[in-house]
Amino acid sequence: MEEDDISKRLKETASQCGEALDAWLKDKKDNKARSALQEAVHELRKVSSRLEIELAISERDEMTQKPIPIPSHRDSHKRVGDKNDNRGNRAPKEGGGKPRSSGPRKGPPKKASGSNEG
Repeated sequence: MEEDDISKRLKETASQCGEALDAWLKDKKDNKARSALQEAVHELRKVSSRLEIELAISERDEMTQKPIPIPSHRDSHKRVGDKNDNRGNRAPKEGGGKPRSSGPRKGPPKKASGSNEG
């Protein structure tokens, strides 16, 4: 849908809504005027929803045109190595690091909770 169509619909429905509001304010007990106002408000909501959709589409299109920044940990100034930079995925060289336990991590020792020796 083009911007001109949305603008035209928005102006028309806003005008109709204003007229329906004026008619209802003159006689709030008139069910026909109330129904016309509800319908006009509904149409105005539909136009505003279409406008919100167009805005979202526009934002999405703008975002896809902006280049995504390179994270600092992958910046070319800091990068040293080959094209398959797997530095973070290498195991330590033999004898060159602290041996790691292959078992589950253990927390601090728990205090004994059954005895109250003093």
